[in-house]
Amino acid sequence: MQKTMLKLLLLAVVLVPCCSGTETIYITDDVSVSELFSLRIEPRMFNWSYEGLSEQFHYRSSLEGYPDLPSWIRYMYSTEYHSGFLYGTPPPRTADTRVPIEIIALNRMSYETKRLVLMLAVHHKPVAKHVIQMKIDNLNWVHMMDPGRIENLKNIFRNDLWPESRSDLHIIFMDSAVKLGARLPLRPQQREGVVVHLGSRAEFSGRMLDLQEEVKPLYKIASCTYKRTSVQTTFENSGFKLDWCAFRLTSSDDDITALPHHPNESHKDGDHTNLSGQHVERWDAPLKSEIPERNYSDEVAISFAIPGMIFALLLCGLTIILCFQHEKLMHKSSRHEYNMVPSNVQMVHYSPEDAHSTIKLKSLRDAPFDVEPQRISSPSDSFYREGSPHISNMYMRPKPPPYKLTGNSSGSPTLNRNHADNGEM
Repeated sequence: MQKTMLKLLLLAVVLVPCCSGTETIYITDDVSVSELFSLRIEPRMFNWSYEGLSEQFHYRSSLEGYPDLPSWIRYMYSTEYHSGFLYGTPPPRTADTRVPIEIIALNRMSYETKRLVLMLAVHHKPVAKHVIQMKIDNLNWVHMMDPGRIENLKNIFRNDLWPESRSDLHIIFMDSAVKLGARLPLRPQQREGVVVHLGSRAEFSGRMLDLQEEVKPLYKIASCTYKRTSVQTTFENSGFKLDWCAFRLTSSDDDITALPHHPNESHKDGDHTNLSGQHVERWDAPLKSEIPERNYSDEVAISFAIPGMIFALLLCGLTIILCFQHEKLMHKSSRHEYNMVPSNVQMVHYSPEDAHSTIKLKSLRDAPFDVEPQRISSPSDSFYREGSPHISNMYMRPKPPPYKLTGNSSGSPTLNRNHADNGEM
């Protein structure tokens, strides 16, 4: 950005002294109302020679004494031809006047500046009543500045399609399709396209009207490069590929400002005639201040409110489901724990089969909770069997010493553990 500002400042410093210099070149060019003129600005006009440097020359054009050009004149620089181009169509209000155009040229090799004044002498000419609008896809605007290519396009209509316009057929309007709203091509090497209007006071021929009917179904499509017509070969042999969706035939009553893309910024009220000769009211584009503005606050609020309400309802429903599910699980868990609490009962198994049998006393106090007490029926049950898979090592207890039966004077058997212990010792 700083480099750009420095370049502009340097250019301004260099161009200011040239206005008070003595070297000024004057040339005159005759132009006509409603007819396109073009002027190529090249180094030889200033007695300079091109030395092969890219963008060696810089040109600035404006209406003499004013900072900019008139609205109907345009200036564009072509890097392909290393030249600038002035072109435009004089409106009827400029008839019989002289328009001075000031051109300041800068040579970036030597920083030499020169001044040229182009005097455009505008002559009166009857405007065209019938106009052909077309879009050429395989050319750029700079290619239509070639007089030979313009003559080839005119000869297609003067010799074949519209012989009645041989005497006064001329170009009314020409500009880049991109500047008129078309999209840039996807590939940089492709052409941008150019919009061209041809006009004449002669009536349209029958062949032109038939061509209009042939392409009329394509008017609802913005662009169609794939469509071919009965005159496709005629244009392609001359090097033109047309977009037939943009092909139109129009008629106007001595006012070329009724045509679309015309550079005149003010449209007059009035009527124009169609191809059938009927007078219809001309449509004028509304001003920007007259176009109503749309408030998008309501749409934004609705777009957020509806999804928010749906999300809130889903969140409430999910919360209620989870709460009831949690209470149900808690109730079921508490009931299961209550049923699994074992009773604090000590059970003893006694087997008096014979007098010499050994009685083993087992306690179920420390038994696991997941074993039902009624399943233990004998000391040989698998619950207390060594190596049983139902009991882990943490529940295994060492076996107590055996109890032996001894008799007393009364003949009743008693348990004498001390005796048993002494006997073992």
